[in-house]
Amino acid sequence: MSNLNDLTTLALPSGNCLVADETASRLSLSLQGQPLIELRLTREPALHLRLEERFGHPDGQAFWAACYWLFARDAACQRLTWHLDDVPTEALLSGLLIPTDVTGQYRCERTLFWQLPQPWLGESRTGSYPQQMVISDGKRHPLRPIKPRGEVYRRFDARLGAWVSLRTVEIEHDLARFNRWQNSPRVASFWQEEGSLEKHREYLSKLEADPHTLTLIGCFDDQPFAYFEAYWAKEDRIAPFYDAADYDRGIHMLVGEEHHRGPHKVASWLSALVHYLFLDDPRTQRVVAEPRADNAKMIGHMHNQCFHCEKEFDFPHKRAALMMLGRERFFDRCSLV
Repeated sequence: MSNLNDLTTLALPSGNCLVADETASRLSLSLQGQPLIELRLTREPALHLRLEERFGHPDGQAFWAACYWLFARDAACQRLTWHLDDVPTEALLSGLLIPTDVTGQYRCERTLFWQLPQPWLGESRTGSYPQQMVISDGKRHPLRPIKPRGEVYRRFDARLGAWVSLRTVEIEHDLARFNRWQNSPRVASFWQEEGSLEKHREYLSKLEADPHTLTLIGCFDDQPFAYFEAYWAKEDRIAPFYDAADYDRGIHMLVGEEHHRGPHKVASWLSALVHYLFLDDPRTQRVVAEPRADNAKMIGHMHNQCFHCEKEFDFPHKRAALMMLGRERFFDRCSLV
């Protein structure tokens, strides 16, 4: 794992690289070798930023880069206070900065910063799909958007020192991998989906045609290591067991590659998966999961990422723990770097 104290560069999903020269009282950032912004810092009692120079880049881009650097540099930092002579219109409109009662003073909150969808979602849909209520299989729910294809989320995890990304399943490309993972005794003991390639082709094809479930491959540095299912809870079998809201999302999780197990890896991919689902639709207020109630290790990992156990309940095939994480709690306690 990388030491955040040694951080000097941050890679962006665009392929660009943010480079910093930071002292106790100054911060200079450059982007792809070109100067971006220079700030004077005051660190006590809280972190205050004063603009020294901006090198021709749009305000929004330069201010965002500085906020990203400082939040990634210190996972405990919750607020940045900016002192600016000119009104930062673009940053105010996006929610990056918020005016205070003091003229020329603005603040950036960690809880708001990580709710901004770009650049983590790339070219994926970032707006709210129009709402129209429909009924399917006797369940009333919002009409769901066409499912995305390709990469949907990418972020450099500064603590892990690796890219974490999510892409949609491509059946022909991923089938053998999915089959190997499902036939691992460790995975099979919880998923109980071991079987042939044809069985798993049918399994994935059924989900591909299901508008309420999105199948995803998790990658570290573009190497696949996990399979996830993200589903709309209102249409799912979980809905009768709690008061499911229209935009609640649920998750099923499978880590297939043994060398990518461990608490530090779970902290990276689980927070990335939840982050993606909250960014994908701002109306999503909760992410839920229903691991087997005796899967103490997974439940422990989820507790570490601020999920709580609402209750235990009985599915026809298992005793499950209803794990739940609200949007407000996730972003208020956000430890993304």
